[in-house]
Amino acid sequence: MKIKNKIVIALGIVLGVVTVNAQNTTIKNADFKQWAQTPPMGWNSWDCYGSTVEEHEVKANADYMVKNLKKYGWEYIVVDIRWFVENDKAGGYNQKDPRYVMDQYGRYLPALNRFPSAKDGQGFKPLADYIHSKGLKFGIHIMRGIPKKAVEEKLPIKGANGITADQIYTTALQCTWLKDNYTILAEKPGAQEYYDSLFELYAQWGIDFIKIDDLSRPYHEGEINLIRKAIDKCGRKIVLSTSPGETPISAAAHVSSHANMWRMVDDVWDTWPHITHLMDVAQKWYPYIAPGTWPDCDMIPLGRISLRGERGEDRMSRLTKDEQYTLITFFNIFKSPLFFGGDLPSNDAFTLSLLTNKEVVKMHRESTDVKQLFQKDGKVAVTSRNPKDGSVYLALFNISDKNDVKVSVPLADLGITKADAVDLWSGKKTAAVTNEISVSLKAHASVLYKLKAKK
Repeated sequence: MKIKNKIVIALGIVLGVVTVNAQNTTIKNADFKQWAQTPPMGWNSWDCYGSTVEEHEVKANADYMVKNLKKYGWEYIVVDIRWFVENDKAGGYNQKDPRYVMDQYGRYLPALNRFPSAKDGQGFKPLADYIHSKGLKFGIHIMRGIPKKAVEEKLPIKGANGITADQIYTTALQCTWLKDNYTILAEKPGAQEYYDSLFELYAQWGIDFIKIDDLSRPYHEGEINLIRKAIDKCGRKIVLSTSPGETPISAAAHVSSHANMWRMVDDVWDTWPHITHLMDVAQKWYPYIAPGTWPDCDMIPLGRISLRGERGEDRMSRLTKDEQYTLITFFNIFKSPLFFGGDLPSNDAFTLSLLTNKEVVKMHRESTDVKQLFQKDGKVAVTSRNPKDGSVYLALFNISDKNDVKVSVPLADLGITKADAVDLWSGKKTAAVTNEISVSLKAHASVLYKLKAKK
């Protein structure tokens, strides 16, 4: 799910404070930051099922989450791209003869051959009800814009007083890698009403999370404004994730005031260069890590992926164990949203252990003041603090191809002089550390410490 076009546009409408009353809920446009005070954690169908996931597979992953992950904070189940296409395929997209499912207002509906509970116009509500009954939350993916089919058929926009889809679109800046939709002209009458109609429908279904694709590169400020306003008007607390990367750092102020999470890079797959590229790009995003608004490292490509995915054959993650520790350690200390990409029921014990370490989960949930100390010569150090118990966290990485690389941090750089240290992955405690903490790491390896200051 990548895009190479680097033109940046701002189809400008200025979003002011919006206060509405819907379903007895009053929402202001800043309230959305309260909906994700800690980074969202869940499962997404993309890495393992691409654009072909089916209802029984979604339920199987939800059932696994309830049994094995929910108590650690994992709660979202997200159906990724093209759930409205009856005849999509693995290894890419069927753009030759896709059969879309859509209502009379140009809004996509779940394909019944893949999501049978959507019969009789129920949409995703029965599946959302199933997931909610498990104490979990439900999300979906959409593409920005308005369906080409709606434009071609001049379908009416709900609530827009006779305005039709062909009156609010442009072919400019159409997504380069998936041609289902056209760009919406944000300033046109009917543009806001179209997005309002989408989120009215999603609120009726019980959607808790929305991932919207092709928003970030180029950065579609106009459509993001429409989306933020539509969510605020719908009366339901729907977490907004913009995708994919690279979100331009020049848009940091805007995206952090409109979205709960945003992608920093394109898709992260199970190869080492994807990880090092992510860590490099992330350097500029540390100042924007904040409750309710999170720079997003992308899905976690671990466990069994590509059962029917976009990249490669059915496999367990190609990353070595050291590389998997490095990936999951970085995602956690960076406080990225965590969306596991593998098929959960196929997890082995090692993969499950990466998701259920109580101390790591606590760090991810409670830590503050995340900052990078250095990234140079293949060595990386990232730290954060736990204001509840005074702990200092320190992740050290050897991202070079050299073995036995010494990575060191003076304790003074952490604001302490002497400390007890615990390796959070192994649980191993070390003798009191003075002056500096230092470790020799194999290529692509890492360590994650919790430090408690001593007098």
